[in-house]
Amino acid sequence: MLRGTDVVINTGTTPAIPDRPGIAESRSWTSETILQLERLPHRLLILGGGYVGCEFASMYALFGSQVIMLQGRSQLLPREDPDVAAEVAEILADQGVEVRLDARATAVRRNGDGEVVMILEDGSQVAGDELLVATGRAPVTTDLGLASAGVEITERGFIRVDDHLHTTADNVWAAGDVAGTPQFTHASWNDFRILKANLDHGDATTRGRIVPYTVFITPELARVGMTETQARAEGRRVAVGKIEVSAIPRAKTLHDTTGTWKAVMDADTNLILGAALLGHNAGEVISTLQMAILGGLRYQQVRDAVLTHPTMGEGFNLLFDALDDQ
Repeated sequence: MLRGTDVVINTGTTPAIPDRPGIAESRSWTSETILQLERLPHRLLILGGGYVGCEFASMYALFGSQVIMLQGRSQLLPREDPDVAAEVAEILADQGVEVRLDARATAVRRNGDGEVVMILEDGSQVAGDELLVATGRAPVTTDLGLASAGVEITERGFIRVDDHLHTTADNVWAAGDVAGTPQFTHASWNDFRILKANLDHGDATTRGRIVPYTVFITPELARVGMTETQARAEGRRVAVGKIEVSAIPRAKTLHDTTGTWKAVMDADTNLILGAALLGHNAGEVISTLQMAILGGLRYQQVRDAVLTHPTMGEGFNLLFDALDDQ
């Protein structure tokens, strides 16, 4: 038995497997087991059109596999703006991925010859050599005895924490995926900075923090802050700036001009609310805009900044100039 003054729960998440007949018997892959593969599948089926599904679809299409991705909703990447998600779908299609939207699987089977067959809601079937199930992740909270310790979980099974990462039990904390933190390594690292401070009697909080992320398709999709959809849902007056990546000089010199940059501003304050950058090196340059948001800069201050030429970051001059041209 281990004892301590404070307890931190950090058990993470595990790939969620949907309740569909035959999936367990089909020997399907998850985002973890696919990393152990020893051969490249000729035909890869992917169930799920979220971040993990899109990353592996792009990766395996570029490896040379024939990829069919089945998404039960009407767009890929449901948390993104529809125009951004639609462009991602176009890029994947250009890479050879067959993207099927509103395609809901009802059952799976593996034939005697090893072929995997998915039966869809409309009665049609799709076959491949292997199946990747990319339908999200589930918190690891089973058999931890949380209830006996007074630790509550949410309706989705994550540990309930406040903005100091304290659970509903005295001296018990939770961090990372299992605490409902955005499922990115950098967010979990920030959780532990917060915990370190609070275990030392500090007052660190997750309240108001900005967590950027990158979807590692080719090219990358990087996001920070609010989407246009979220901003409008809050009733804000919104201004939107967009440019094609082909307008950025550095992209031209790299011969990698695929994608679009999009920024969302509050039309009343000119503050930058968020951005979605789809294009070369987007995961690197998104940090520049994150710093601008953290610093409370108006978009005109970024527009007028003297940025190094030729770099991808120089695109922010063009992006916010485009806003003024509308």
